[in-house]
Amino acid sequence: MVVWEGYVSDETMGTIAPIIVYWVYAGVYQFLSPSLDKFRLHTLDEENEKNVIPIITVVKGVLLQQLLQILITQLGFFITSYAEETSRPTVQPSVPIQILQILIAMFIFDTCQYFVHRYMHHNKFLYRHVHSHHHRLVVPYAVGALYNHPVEVISDMLGGAAAFFGSGMTPRTSVWLFCLITVKAVDDHSGLRLPGNLFHVLFKNNGAYHDVHHQVNGVKYNYSQPFFTFWDRVMGTYMPYNVMKRPGGGFEVRMTKKRS
Repeated sequence: MVVWEGYVSDETMGTIAPIIVYWVYAGVYQFLSPSLDKFRLHTLDEENEKNVIPIITVVKGVLLQQLLQILITQLGFFITSYAEETSRPTVQPSVPIQILQILIAMFIFDTCQYFVHRYMHHNKFLYRHVHSHHHRLVVPYAVGALYNHPVEVISDMLGGAAAFFGSGMTPRTSVWLFCLITVKAVDDHSGLRLPGNLFHVLFKNNGAYHDVHHQVNGVKYNYSQPFFTFWDRVMGTYMPYNVMKRPGGGFEVRMTKKRS
């Protein structure tokens, strides 16, 4: 039995749970980050020097995006749901089926993210006026994972909707999917390479992989997010790299193949 059953609807939980997870998970990373120099991909000095906006601006931007996310999600659930008097109880499938649906949804979401993300970079107008907001954080950090131009919330939500409907999952299963997407996004932007991190074990698309994309020389590569590297490899936008130990502590991501 799901702990929120009888308290809030699955649709409401699917809206608020990823936001709660975001601030808890990102908050822990952000709090611990200054004391984890030996696991950082960039030094604190680099973070302060290369990022062109203060953290308070980032926090405000994320809160705005999440407000829009709540409004759009609730509107979507309202439009697609049956009237209460004609609705039937949703039968939750078995756990193996839910896992399969989540895997399918992950691939669909990655597909949407790759092609929209890549287009955002190659369309000069959209990059300059929209997606460049995210790249103001040359050195990513946890609470900035969802720092984007407000317009980008629409493309992210469309990708989420495609994953939801394309996988055939129920609203209850989608709670786990969207929380997973949120945690993975925070982890990929945390700037930390922690030992024993399961995301680094399970996925080649991790914080170091995405760090390449945030570097000036790698900005047109490694578009894939948040789970697989499939589309980068198929479409020829994969940038190989090595993670090296930095003199004095920490790590450094170095691209290993020169691109024109």
